[in-house]
Amino acid sequence: MSIEQIRVSEIFGPTIQGEGALIGQPTVFVRTGGCDYRCSWCDTLHAVDSAHRDEWCPMTPEAILMQVEILSGGNPLTVSLSGGNPAIQPLGGLIELGRKEGYRFALETQGSLAKDWFADLDVLTLSPKPPSSGMTTDWQRLAECVEAAGPETQTVLKVVVFDEADYAFARDVSDRYPHLSCFLQPGNHTPPAAADTDATIDMAGIMERMRWLVDRVTSDKWYAATVLPQLHTMIWGNLRGV
Repeated sequence: MSIEQIRVSEIFGPTIQGEGALIGQPTVFVRTGGCDYRCSWCDTLHAVDSAHRDEWCPMTPEAILMQVEILSGGNPLTVSLSGGNPAIQPLGGLIELGRKEGYRFALETQGSLAKDWFADLDVLTLSPKPPSSGMTTDWQRLAECVEAAGPETQTVLKVVVFDEADYAFARDVSDRYPHLSCFLQPGNHTPPAAADTDATIDMAGIMERMRWLVDRVTSDKWYAATVLPQLHTMIWGNLRGV
């Protein structure tokens, strides 16, 4: 039994992955608690803000895997590790246990902390935050994350885009790593107070940004980029646990 514990905000599924390289694929989510960023448009404050710390449950890798197995009915599928920033949690033991049982693991992080267990992931999504987030990317740390993943992990980029400054940032990120697939996602402008609820989201605004982003990419002839919406937002809005 492991003595190292992981702070868990929620475990739910099976549902589908709503964005990025695995969009539409069945998954169980393990959402960890805690983050080293405070993005202005964060839509998962319950897993980020320390005000929710009492809601985060310390769990061993064995206990987490047991819950995943119950939810999946014992049929191995992809486990999506998210947050917050899941890279601040000791997830290596969970990944090792789960892979022995046939589960695949995907993780998304902003790329601010590199871990040696990135090399044990099936998919690593690096999502550096653009200017609209209010955060600043440490390019050295992002490079360390790419290096830590190594050649066996499928590493991809994902950038949220709200405006021209974000788009320019996305081009810069992609130019730094031309060998990595780059996914672009129009931003969800839901006010922080409405995040994590079933409040009506600004779907018209999201789709307007989606159309603008498609036009921007094609007019730029940036044909290596993949533009995708947040599929889960289109289906369920900002409801938790779906």
